[in-house]
Amino acid sequence: MKIGISTASFFTKEATENTFDIIKDLGIDTCEVFLTTFREYKSGFAELLRERRNGINAYSIHTLNVQFEPELFNIVARTREDSEIIYKEAAVAAGILGAKYYTFHGPTRMKRTPYCIDLEKVGRRLDELDEMLQNIGGGCRIAYENVHWTFFNSPEYFLELKKHTSVRTCLDIKQAMQSKYSVYDYIDAMGDRLVNVHLCDFDDSGKLYVPGKGTFDFVGLFRTLLDRGYEGPALMELYAGNYRTYEEIKEGRDYLQYCLEKASK
Repeated sequence: MKIGISTASFFTKEATENTFDIIKDLGIDTCEVFLTTFREYKSGFAELLRERRNGINAYSIHTLNVQFEPELFNIVARTREDSEIIYKEAAVAAGILGAKYYTFHGPTRMKRTPYCIDLEKVGRRLDELDEMLQNIGGGCRIAYENVHWTFFNSPEYFLELKKHTSVRTCLDIKQAMQSKYSVYDYIDAMGDRLVNVHLCDFDDSGKLYVPGKGTFDFVGLFRTLLDRGYEGPALMELYAGNYRTYEEIKEGRDYLQYCLEKASK
């Protein structure tokens, strides 16, 4: 397991194409590329990122997904097909960058009324989108992420959904906390589908921090992941307000590396 970082950690502070040198200076060689707007889904921009990557492995990509991902499940063909145009552009970008996975949020829970979710239909659509991504993105696969404001906001959701789909998953520990479920319940539900992990720290009140500044037990998490045979990276995904200097991010990376080495003994 490697400690990496998402370029989302620099969103609002640095342009995406300028983040790779910073990541290199932090002593990190694996990242998730956060594509933040429609122009960044274009193949020309992906080629620019590939040129500036500075030896950094782009393990996965992540879009600003509320721009179009929920409409990939829309029952209206015209709406759905227009969202697919953007999705396919992101798939091409993933292929250019050599990304193995696309961190995916999918449908959202934006209304107060109860949702009646047809899991078989959602699973079927996820498999269609996963196949589309593989064909266009050079073998890239969907990694469906738990997010507290989406359909995937509980371990039980994926336990039932995985009967109807073959998609992989991404575990986000802060989103597990925000959805008020144990991260270990999510790990149990995801099982061998888990291919990506997003990390930041938090305290008992839910305030977010750079790893090492909160109270989350990273040694326990890494030990569980290693015991389960997890082989993907563990990527820091921070918000701009979680830190002031890049040195704080480096300290967070060093702390996670220490926790990983302790968990490995």
